[in-house]
Amino acid sequence: MNAADLQALRIPLIVLLAALLAGAAAIYFTDRMTVAARQQLVQQQNQLKEARTRLQKSGEEKDVIVRFLDGFRQLERSGFVGEEQRINWLDALRLANQQADLFGVDYQIATQKRFQYAAELNPGQITLNQSVMRLRFRLLHEEDLVRFLNALARQGGGIFNVDLCLLRRIDTGGVIRYQPNVTADCELSWITAKVGAGAEQKKP
Repeated sequence: MNAADLQALRIPLIVLLAALLAGAAAIYFTDRMTVAARQQLVQQQNQLKEARTRLQKSGEEKDVIVRFLDGFRQLERSGFVGEEQRINWLDALRLANQQADLFGVDYQIATQKRFQYAAELNPGQITLNQSVMRLRFRLLHEEDLVRFLNALARQGGGIFNVDLCLLRRIDTGGVIRYQPNVTADCELSWITAKVGAGAEQKKP
């Protein structure tokens, strides 16, 4: 080849080189776009999977709510869930006293505090509180105590735990008649629960 031939091929060679460079650039950017598209596809698939999981969980939560709603409402009505129902407690005391045919009940209610066994029960997001009620009353005989506590539980004024009861004989001087023969000093813990009140679990 002579100089004239090389000169004639100069422009086609430049065009070919430009075409090769353009093709390489196109392949490079196409590969980059493919990788980006794959990453976006994986991200969208993950988002779709998360959305399906949330939808499934929401459906399961709905089923749980529907399944246990009646029981939850019943606990609310019983005075266990929600705020303290001290008026209901006093009404329950009055009715239990009448039904057990006692001689009256004296009471004192302490301030509300954290239920002492809450940590052992591991209630999660449920806050368990208690209010200690001290009772002093007189009995005809020891069996009246059981009758009174059973009558108190039947009133539906709330849920309580009997912490202790001390019984003492009354000296009647040997006189036999319808009169108190035993005094009872008891402590009850009225227990209430608040749902979703995790911040209040730090109450002393």
